[in-house]
Amino acid sequence: MSKTGESVKDIRQRCIQALLNRNWITKRDDPELFSYIRAQYQDLRDWFGEYCGFALLLNRQFAKLEKAPGRAQPWMGFDSFSEPRDYALFTYCLWYLEGKNEMDQFLLTDMVEEIREYLAGQDVFLDWTLYTHRLSMARALKQLKALGALVAVDGDESDWARAGHEHNVLYESSYLARYVLRRFPRDLTTYDSLAAFEAGTYPATPEGQLKKRRHHVYRRLLQEPVVYDRQWDNEEERYYVRTQRHTILENLANFAGLEGQRYREGLLFYYPEASGEMYLFPTGRGVSDIALLLAGELRRMLAREESGLYIEEDGRIGLTIAELEGIVLRLKERHKMLWSLQYRQSRGSELAEEVLAHLEEWGLAGRENDGRLWIYAALGRWNGDYDVYGGDE
Repeated sequence: MSKTGESVKDIRQRCIQALLNRNWITKRDDPELFSYIRAQYQDLRDWFGEYCGFALLLNRQFAKLEKAPGRAQPWMGFDSFSEPRDYALFTYCLWYLEGKNEMDQFLLTDMVEEIREYLAGQDVFLDWTLYTHRLSMARALKQLKALGALVAVDGDESDWARAGHEHNVLYESSYLARYVLRRFPRDLTTYDSLAAFEAGTYPATPEGQLKKRRHHVYRRLLQEPVVYDRQWDNEEERYYVRTQRHTILENLANFAGLEGQRYREGLLFYYPEASGEMYLFPTGRGVSDIALLLAGELRRMLAREESGLYIEEDGRIGLTIAELEGIVLRLKERHKMLWSLQYRQSRGSELAEEVLAHLEEWGLAGRENDGRLWIYAALGRWNGDYDVYGGDE
């Protein structure tokens, strides 16, 4: 038992959840958790290596899990970035920082000029007199500061973004800058697609392919809100999940604290208790409340034959955007007094689009190119209503 009364299992789960959800754990910022990871390093390293293919880095200053997605998703990017140029400049800032030692100081204007000159040699042209280019660089720099890879000693890049060279910033390099990018098994220039990144490098042997399949399955189950049987890449992965479900359930419960169960639509997991380490559904945003209300309304509609709704064999419910908008408008009329001003004033089309985007982000809905919408089976595990409101149910 620890000083706080936690068991070794509880501490290990806390370490795993932190390593999965944080960029790193530093000794300076979280000395207790860092000491726990150091004490359980071998068990953590072996588990992540065996089941996920993730490397666990540990030195005197920090611990970092070298994560890679089983399947890249749009929400896996930086929330503060709004266009590809932000990511490109973020990468070239890291390139610039490679030439700096820890605590080296430099000016923003020197940094951006060196990056501009280097890119010009690659026939890529930046113009710092353009506000959009400066704004992209400012977003990249803010993200590096948030990660702890860069320290602003004096000044703010937002002022430079607004007014250009009239403002400057004095930065200091951090040792963490060298560890932002994960290590790759081969030269980056040899990858020709995103799928090649996701596939990884495994021997073309039965043992190598089994390891690849196991890593891919565990990565997706740990990193995505939900993975349905039909969403696995091939029949071999579906077969692995079906035949190894008891091992998967036991592993993720004992090590990661994830409770799971086999349903018709797939193997679904949830965290039994909320944790500050994770961003869970339902979120604290008002759109999550509306999504839960939608789940309850769909349940009631399915009980009425005249609604015309029915559940497909794989558990999905098909809707048109007009039907979703109509349902959301009914919910608005019924519960609007409990909604924020933003949602009370939203048009039906805007509200339906926001709810749909939220459900898509959490793997609870999807849309096809022909405009058809699908509400996925996992949403049916919720049934939302307001306890304090005597509606007309």
